[in-house]
Amino acid sequence: MCDGENRDILIVGSRIAAVVPAGLGELPADVRNAETVDCTGMVALPGFVNAHTHAAMTLFRGVGEDVCFADWIDKIWVEEEKIDEEYIYWATKVACLEMIKTGTTAFLDQYWMPEVAVRAVSEMGMRAVLSYVHLDHYDKARSLRQRQECMKVREVSLAWPDTVSFSVAIHSVYSVSEEQICWAAGYARENGLKINVHLCETSKEVKDCIAAHGMTPVAYLDGLGILGPDVVAAHTLWLDENDIDILARRNVSCVHNINSNLKLASGYRFLYNEMRDAGINICLGTDGCASSNNLDLLEAMKTSAIVQKAWRDDPAAMPLDELLAMATSNAVSALGLDCGRIEPGALADIMIVDTGSSFFLSNAPFLANFIYSAHSDCIDSVICNGRFIMRHRTIEGEKEILSEARKILGRIG
Repeated sequence: MCDGENRDILIVGSRIAAVVPAGLGELPADVRNAETVDCTGMVALPGFVNAHTHAAMTLFRGVGEDVCFADWIDKIWVEEEKIDEEYIYWATKVACLEMIKTGTTAFLDQYWMPEVAVRAVSEMGMRAVLSYVHLDHYDKARSLRQRQECMKVREVSLAWPDTVSFSVAIHSVYSVSEEQICWAAGYARENGLKINVHLCETSKEVKDCIAAHGMTPVAYLDGLGILGPDVVAAHTLWLDENDIDILARRNVSCVHNINSNLKLASGYRFLYNEMRDAGINICLGTDGCASSNNLDLLEAMKTSAIVQKAWRDDPAAMPLDELLAMATSNAVSALGLDCGRIEPGALADIMIVDTGSSFFLSNAPFLANFIYSAHSDCIDSVICNGRFIMRHRTIEGEKEILSEARKILGRIG
């Protein structure tokens, strides 16, 4: 079923070739030998797109529990001193495994060694935008080194598969010098790359920026000429009316990371209605497993909605169709991808949902049952770029990935 009707979906190569009423006729002669998959009793949806995460943090789950953001991030930076290429490779594979199991086919990643992560992502068959992270802690030598590394990784990325692209990340206004922020954004624009940044994640970040620069982080970055339609801003939790106006005028895409924000007590009053009404493209992300503890966007969709309804005292807040858009088409628009919809010509990134469980045993709309009742284990199969990367909850190489990840944990523990 697709769009509430029984449909046949024809995939040729990496793209959807046709979506037609089920059983209307034979396949075209040139594809009659194609594999046929019976999905009776199932629903096809676009694959989720995780618009903000740190994939290789999967092996940092539980680091810095029950502490505030400032203490948590200090612990993370200590742990990250231990990581190497082997860690990045296997931890990224664990992330891909978890995202596929929960219906995600593409993600925007902000983490170390993207030149290593690309191998894990491509082997798992996913789509991703991998970032080089600028995080100089106001250290001049580190700034210069990161510039050189960024340029080298950019050159290497030209040979990456077409399912993985390169972008530039500016960690935050509190961890990156002004000179480095400007260089990173300038380099990204010279090369037509996306820019992603943590922005207004905590009230402390905003207060500190006002103390240092006399303006909010949004206004500060705007004054530097950083904000634009090529920017994806994660969190955007502590905003005032002027911030929202700037983000809307600059066509910045913003990413809501509800579980991470709640767990670190960063805040919960995400200004979804105000941002949406201003015309901002709003996406959904999980953040990394060190703060959200999983990469399940279906869980994030439910939490986002129920928190929004609660604090606004409005059960109509964040309706079902907008929730789905945040996790699919909005994120696709932010990342410049050509998926997020099931229609001819689109890249074939599709999840297949099994509706055979009790969670779907009602006359409610499918999305209501999917988002509010079911869990992600109802996702039976996942297709990315026209090929199955999960069939009937089975992913090739899963046992090896978990085994190798356990070895890494033993080594860095």
